[in-house]
Amino acid sequence: MKLFKEAGGNCLATYIPWLIHEPTEGHFKFGGKTGTHDVEGFLETAAEEGLYVIARPGPYQYSELLYDGLPRWLCENYPELHAHNIKGKMIRQSSISYLHPLFLEKVERWFAAICPLLSRWTVSKGGPLAFTQFDNEMGGIHIWFGSLDYNAKTLGLSDPMGRFPKFLENRYREISRLNKLYETTFADFASVLPPVPLPTSRLAEIRRMKDFFNFYQSMLAEYANILCSLMQQYGIDTPFVHNSAGPSMNAWFKPMVDSIRYPFILGSDHYYTLGQEWGQNNPTPQHATQIFTSMEMLRVMGMPPTVFELPGGSLSDWPPITPHDAKACYLMNIAFGMKASNFYIFTGGPNIPGTGTTSDIYDYGAAIGPRGEIRPLYKIQKDLGLFLKKNSWLVEAEHETGVRVGLDFDMPIAENYGWEARGELAITPADSWRFIHRGILSTAFCASLSPTFVDLSKESWMEDLGTPLIVVTSAVMARPIQEQLVRFLKNGGRLLLLPVMPTHDENLEPCTVLSDHLNGVITVRNHSQFTRVTVAGVANVYMNGEVFFLENLPSDAKIVGIDEISGRTLAAQWKPKDGGEVLIMGFRWLHAKREHELMLISLVKNLGFKAKVICSNPNIWVTLRTTGKQSALFLMNLLSAPMETRVKCRPAWSKKMIDTKNHKLEPMSVKVILLSENHKLRYGL
Repeated sequence: MKLFKEAGGNCLATYIPWLIHEPTEGHFKFGGKTGTHDVEGFLETAAEEGLYVIARPGPYQYSELLYDGLPRWLCENYPELHAHNIKGKMIRQSSISYLHPLFLEKVERWFAAICPLLSRWTVSKGGPLAFTQFDNEMGGIHIWFGSLDYNAKTLGLSDPMGRFPKFLENRYREISRLNKLYETTFADFASVLPPVPLPTSRLAEIRRMKDFFNFYQSMLAEYANILCSLMQQYGIDTPFVHNSAGPSMNAWFKPMVDSIRYPFILGSDHYYTLGQEWGQNNPTPQHATQIFTSMEMLRVMGMPPTVFELPGGSLSDWPPITPHDAKACYLMNIAFGMKASNFYIFTGGPNIPGTGTTSDIYDYGAAIGPRGEIRPLYKIQKDLGLFLKKNSWLVEAEHETGVRVGLDFDMPIAENYGWEARGELAITPADSWRFIHRGILSTAFCASLSPTFVDLSKESWMEDLGTPLIVVTSAVMARPIQEQLVRFLKNGGRLLLLPVMPTHDENLEPCTVLSDHLNGVITVRNHSQFTRVTVAGVANVYMNGEVFFLENLPSDAKIVGIDEISGRTLAAQWKPKDGGEVLIMGFRWLHAKREHELMLISLVKNLGFKAKVICSNPNIWVTLRTTGKQSALFLMNLLSAPMETRVKCRPAWSKKMIDTKNHKLEPMSVKVILLSENHKLRYGL
């Protein structure tokens, strides 16, 4: 704790494993001479050291414990509690059906034991306990082992008042409407069975899978509210927190964020590797787009972007987490908007014999070893902590935006229920979500366009009519979002739509509200094997994705992109009669060539883009964050070779571009440049 505080840390986190504290049912172990079970001793010591605490009492912990931190007796003696796959088979011995009534009964007894103990140490009573986490990485314990939870008792199948039948009744009201959309003949909602999760292109089957995944999200939200209620009932009055298991799962928890009735922070876990099966061993550009997306998702959900598990080591000794790579990771997270963080883990230590699954020492390659040894990673973490403490204004700094990218939460969710086949649809929301990552964001960062997200389902972004809005579409877009984009244009907004026009709404029913407003324009897939794409003066743009041609364009539309081989139009720009300006392009790409950057730059310039940053090397990704009269410029070299660049930037407080001159960056490194009116340029960490 002393080392952590010396490194600038102010808040500890600790699991309180149910497995350890209730080793046999009904018999709780707290305190003890060895300190192994001494929760209050830990809290008292933290208070003495002037540190806050996040308590993580579960029910789940994971942390490479047997039964993922649940008691052995719970998992082995009560098989009815197990989460089931669609065939009714157990997913994993420690995968529990969260809302099973017997499980909630056991959880309540655990909380009745641990929460009153914790409540004596909350901040409101002068103690160090500032936040309490309910459960850990919800949903992971199911999906990682092959299935969502189909436990019939939890779902309430065949029961008119069961969870799944009531969910469907609230969504469709009449069974006749459900049968029409599902192409089924169910007698009533209680007769409806969950769909078999198989690849399909039939819209009726996709509707069923989408509905079941939305239902699963609603169960996570219900479970979260129950846990918070129980914790409050037994004396916890802190705000609550939960950690998404990673960027790809953040969208799972939007219904939780929208429905939770308690002070709450949703954060995420941001590992770049935990073993050799990961896609990278260090924080690559591909990883960076995931982190950017994660931070932006949290921000637009109204959360201060928080990383509850920032890599403080790795489960695997090989490939290793090196101090050099870790530093790049930490600074990259700050560059993309991280407001708070928690190292996982800061110090290693022994497992209680018989409780760990990795070894009897839970080391994790942490900065402080299990015998108190200080490792090189500690210096990196200390440098970071003291830098942030000295420059505390960074927590207030916000991203200087060049272009906005529309976020439709249905897109990342679509990937989770296996929507791959297109059938009659041009492209799926899952296709478009991948395009955002591998096309739009990668190109935008290489082109220094300074992108940020807006939540298309909200109205707060509508006031900014000057900053171009890029909306990646699929054949499916919710009717309210289509209507919102029409209002944006009528208000005078500037909109880049690509690569197709939406044809269906959130229920996968025909809906062309946006197209109807835009002269009835439609997009038609190119069936030729070869095209020569020229857009906005950039010739022969590498076509490594898909092309869609535009038809039914208004007579005053300016053609800005064509296929030179067929002569057909793939991009056009015009000002609709009701106001605003729209540019539609039927092109989906995987970022690969400089022409992709030049094309996107030209398109957004047509819509009034004004550069916040100019970087001479597209391999260096740059963000500019500002509060008041202070700014931080982050230069990210996330490649394995040294790089050089020259960077200019125009913070909100400056009337002109500031030339920061030339910079050399080591491989896998992030450079921070601090700027202000009084001290024009100085180097940070």
